Amino acid sequence: MYIYIYTHQLAQAHQPTTNPAARPQLKVKEAVVSADEMVWWIYVVVAVLLSIGREGCRVEGEDVVTYDGRSLIINGQRKILFSGSIHYPRSTPQMWPYLIAKAKEGGVDVIQTYVFWNLHEPQPGQYDFSGRYDLVKFMKEIQAQGLYACLRIGPYIESEWTYGGFPFWLHDVPGIVYRTDNEPFKYYMQNFTTKIVNLMKSEGLYASQGGPIILSQIENEYQNIEAAFHEKGAAYVRWAAKMAVDLGTGVPWVMCKQTDAPDPVINTCNGMRCGETFGGPNSPNKPSMWTENWTSFYQVYGGEPNIRSAQDIAFHVALFIAKKGSYINYYMYHGGTNFGRTASAYVITSYYDQAPLDEYGLLRQPKWGHLKELHAVIKNCSSPLLEGVQTNFSIGQFQQAYVFEEGSAGCVAFLVNNDSTNNATLQFRNNSFELLPKSISILPDCQNIIFNTAKVKTQPNKRITTSSKMFDAVDSWEEFRDVIPNFLDTSLQANSLLEHMNTTKDGSDYLWYTLSFQPNSSCTEPVLHIESLGHVVHSYINNKFVEAGHGSHNIKGFTMDIPIDLIDGMNNVSILSVMVGLPDSGPFLESRFAGLTKVEIQCSETELYDFTNYTWGYQVGLLGEKLQVYKEENLDEVEWSSEIDHSANQSLTWYKTVFDAPTGDDPIALNLSSMGKGEVWVNGQSIGRYWVSFLTSKGVPSQTLYHVPRAFLKPSGNLLIVLEELNGDPLHISLHTISVADFDSQTPYYHLPR
Repeated sequence: MYIYIYTHQLAQAHQPTTNPAARPQLKVKEAVVSADEMVWWIYVVVAVLLSIGREGCRVEGEDVVTYDGRSLIINGQRKILFSGSIHYPRSTPQMWPYLIAKAKEGGVDVIQTYVFWNLHEPQPGQYDFSGRYDLVKFMKEIQAQGLYACLRIGPYIESEWTYGGFPFWLHDVPGIVYRTDNEPFKYYMQNFTTKIVNLMKSEGLYASQGGPIILSQIENEYQNIEAAFHEKGAAYVRWAAKMAVDLGTGVPWVMCKQTDAPDPVINTCNGMRCGETFGGPNSPNKPSMWTENWTSFYQVYGGEPNIRSAQDIAFHVALFIAKKGSYINYYMYHGGTNFGRTASAYVITSYYDQAPLDEYGLLRQPKWGHLKELHAVIKNCSSPLLEGVQTNFSIGQFQQAYVFEEGSAGCVAFLVNNDSTNNATLQFRNNSFELLPKSISILPDCQNIIFNTAKVKTQPNKRITTSSKMFDAVDSWEEFRDVIPNFLDTSLQANSLLEHMNTTKDGSDYLWYTLSFQPNSSCTEPVLHIESLGHVVHSYINNKFVEAGHGSHNIKGFTMDIPIDLIDGMNNVSILSVMVGLPDSGPFLESRFAGLTKVEIQCSETELYDFTNYTWGYQVGLLGEKLQVYKEENLDEVEWSSEIDHSANQSLTWYKTVFDAPTGDDPIALNLSSMGKGEVWVNGQSIGRYWVSFLTSKGVPSQTLYHVPRAFLKPSGNLLIVLEELNGDPLHISLHTISVADFDSQTPYYHLPR
């Protein structure tokens, strides 16, 4: 067993005082004790705890969190814990109390969140913990509702978050190689990790201080890339674990998907079927934990939603518990919204909308209710599950029994039918049972089935969208067409095609590549050939839009061949390269290439203009971005026109209008199904990118409804700014309220304010 031993006069620290701030700071050291030393340490710890008082480990709100091979142990009690991921920047502070309350009502004990480095340290040494980034406020709300927290510091997080959560300024640190035994990277990683740990300590948020945080995570699914770094990968794992433990949080650390996690760090499982795929802890002294049980999956532009049934989730939760699992986190319990430009490459703005709480925080039934029922059943069996002896044996060709017996105190059985098509009739303890296909029946007394994972009692619900406003009045809109730069307009020039991300520094999705050239008079029927490792390209010849092209999440590069018209004399070629989020995973993230890789104009079989090593002019971002015309105070920086033109050759247009907030408390969304691709701001705050023109294999957009949090709104006079890259029609944008109702009803549920 690994015991986190308090030093600095433990007993004295718990003496009564009228000034809690004067209490000696408890520092934590991690001590790995051998079998020979175990009895002595147990004697010392028990003696100290008994001297503290009748409450045992809990003293004035402080929790002792340890673990053994069975579970986490909090204040001397083993725990089966259900956890739910809710990411604070993917919602608003006004939503946090409701989301956490609904998770608690659903039987969740722990709220799990990543920490988002690029939000909190946008520039080296400059920190931001305000508004949606207020991590301390989020932790305190968890505590106020009586739940625990798991803080996944990373600071690499992936999470379908742009650049995996890294701030892009890391890219420019000399000699840096991410996530390996590299001194520059380790310096900044340790600096940020320490910053977060010290912030939590300063607010008393670790369980060892009476706070809610019972677990922390360092790194994230590193084993996926560890082999790419050879021996430096293993060295980095050892360093990261030691660095984290040495920070003295007083609670255990975990590494997910990391079978070589060094003691005392716990290796955990991520995935949809950890009851089947997890090889188990790498030490008999560590509990079996599941840090990411994917309740659906992230969705990309051009991709269909991943629908995971309540039955499937419940089956694998029950199987993991039957195999001695004791901690299960739902990723996500509430997914929320990728506001602004925070989504990673090709990921849509809505995140895990199929979670038990949907993007707006509304119940996703039957998923929420079925899991709530499962949680209650398992918790009622916690004593034999945690203290009993487990046996497992075959009860049929595709059937298995897992039985936990605690002497005469209790017995619980899990009867598993792995046959996905047929019912199974079987005998267990002199009783006959019929199991549904691909299901697990739970018998809390080893006699009577009280829950079956495939038998859903919760009624399904449906989402209701109620139109609140149509933006169809022509005179309510104004537009500003962004400027197409030419070579002579640029101040940054180079004799090659520059890499997109290194040039923009993630300050914008957009990078202009411009050139001027004069073709020979013999150039007839010219074709512009473009090869790109970016995501989207918009091409212009002599300031006129020609064509747009794009790749996809699964196709990393794309080619365009575009017939064009050239004029006699000098021609201007302007190509806009667009990134729809930065990559978030894989080794050597700092070395990725994006942007244009080849540009040619073919005039004939013998006449070819190759501009790959030509003199190019560059401009980062759009003029409207630079002037921040999405903010009310900057509207006068450009000239807006009341003549709305959304013809086929219209592109890069900013539209503005105002609207009043719908009455009531229902969540709000914009329907952008008439638009093409771009970004939307409400009162200066970006609600995210949209890409409605990128259709799925079924011929429909991946997302049309875009969440507008009520916290972004005023009662009236709300400023709506839409940046449209293509030729979408703003006159068919509409505003809706969102609610849910039973599947066979039109009566919405009541829900709390947003």
